Amino acid sequence: MTLSGIKDIPPSGVTRPICGIMGTTRLVAGMYLIVITRKRKVGDLFGHTVWKALEFDVISYKKTILHLTDIQMQDNKTFLSMISNVLNTDGFYFCTDYDLTHTQQRLSNTSPDFQEMSLLERADQRFMWNGNLLREIIAQPELHKFAFPVIHGFIVMKPCCINGKVFEWILISRRSCFRAGVRYYVRGIDSEGHAANFVETEQIVQYNNAQASFVQTRGSMPFFWSQRPNLKYKPKPQISTDTNHMDGFRRHFESQVLIYGKQVILNLVNQKGSELPLEQAFAKMVNGMENVLIKYIAFDFHKECSKMRWHRLQILVDAVSDMQEEFGYFMVSSDGKVTSEQSGAFRSNCMDCLDRTNVIQSLLARRSLQSQLQRMGVLHVGQKIEEQADFEKIYKNAWADNANACAKQYAGTGALKTDFTRTGKRTHWGLVMDGWNSMIRYYKNNFSDGFRQDSIDLFLGNYTVDETESLTPLHVQKDWKFLLLPVIMAVAFSMCIICLLMAGDTWTETLAYLLFWGMASALTAAVIVVNGREFVDAPKLVQKEKMD
Repeated sequence: MTLSGIKDIPPSGVTRPICGIMGTTRLVAGMYLIVITRKRKVGDLFGHTVWKALEFDVISYKKTILHLTDIQMQDNKTFLSMISNVLNTDGFYFCTDYDLTHTQQRLSNTSPDFQEMSLLERADQRFMWNGNLLREIIAQPELHKFAFPVIHGFIVMKPCCINGKVFEWILISRRSCFRAGVRYYVRGIDSEGHAANFVETEQIVQYNNAQASFVQTRGSMPFFWSQRPNLKYKPKPQISTDTNHMDGFRRHFESQVLIYGKQVILNLVNQKGSELPLEQAFAKMVNGMENVLIKYIAFDFHKECSKMRWHRLQILVDAVSDMQEEFGYFMVSSDGKVTSEQSGAFRSNCMDCLDRTNVIQSLLARRSLQSQLQRMGVLHVGQKIEEQADFEKIYKNAWADNANACAKQYAGTGALKTDFTRTGKRTHWGLVMDGWNSMIRYYKNNFSDGFRQDSIDLFLGNYTVDETESLTPLHVQKDWKFLLLPVIMAVAFSMCIICLLMAGDTWTETLAYLLFWGMASALTAAVIVVNGREFVDAPKLVQKEKMD
């Protein structure tokens, strides 16, 4: 890719307007350019426009693919659909003249040299989702101004009014591209200490040129464990027995302390059943680290809030209130002076780091916001945010939308328990919606997540296409059981229905047929469930040890 002047474009050249360059990728047919073709304004952050990327185009460098064999054409088509699968996952945001990958506090603690760098050079690599796509462009400094970092997650920016005072309330969730993936195929950490489904969430308030920011994180329990789909509704989690957990665990928390300061771990998993061993392992490893900067708190969310007792969440919020006071938040006065910094962060997790985690994060963020708005003079002494009905509605809906965005990106469906986040209480309709979303999650996790995982690995460069390779990993031969057993089960079940609809001469004859075909379908179903891992849609591109 070279830079040319407008005068050098031949008259025959086709031009078209684009909103930005995502980067380039190499597939079987050669190089492709990925561009943003449609965007929507989200709002203004300190005078800089933040955009949401809505539509993309993947443009081939080559005019034809006729030089490919039929198998190569099919593979190229599959790889293209994988790239599109990631691009069509809602939640890509960018800013052409401001760094969205860093928190306000990180940006305020930078050197003059950092300020001189281009957005591509200074971006936080954890949250730059097009980092792999921009490798060629980053290597050519003259091209830097034509590309920018794109983050994946969620951003909402709302002008709000309390006591006649208008302020801007902003929520930014940045999803890490290290150990990125889908719900059941990516759990725990990798050897570098990167946690699955790691998301940094920053809440920002702007009022009269003053600003305040509060940062929290979420991420999978940071040791080596897996929960591979096997057709069961809730696969049993497995903790690795042949790995040194402490190396990766220590690496994870050393980086967290370096970036965010003191850590308070809020582990919200069940303290019984299949989740208990994970909670015990996490607690044991924190004790084994003997680090005074890391505090561990286990709170059995489901037990405490069972039978719709959602008010009991206040127990946890109150229990960590002193720590939240100690950590504080980042604040800049209207004259540009830094008046306080955040000295620590809450790291929340449940099994997926989605539903339970988001509920707790919204409560902690509200507590921080209460203090910020009072210091800024928006709230009067003694006033509570909960009493400001208009703002409460905006706040709760935004946090519920944040939950949905993070859940769709990781689990494939909207979040559960968002009725509580939106209204402050659980409703029966909310329980019905949770049931529906759980069904959709079950289907996707078992029958389409392998493709989604492959798509993410290709997009982020965990798998690279080799043009010289005649056979890609896409051509995995399925065992005979995979093809034969579902057919047998379908035939047996169909025969059961036919026997019911077309009864025999005697009821004993009908019953005998029913028992035979019923047993055949039940036995086949049992064999399929026992061999569940062979029937789910598993990733094909990245080697097994990376997934485990």
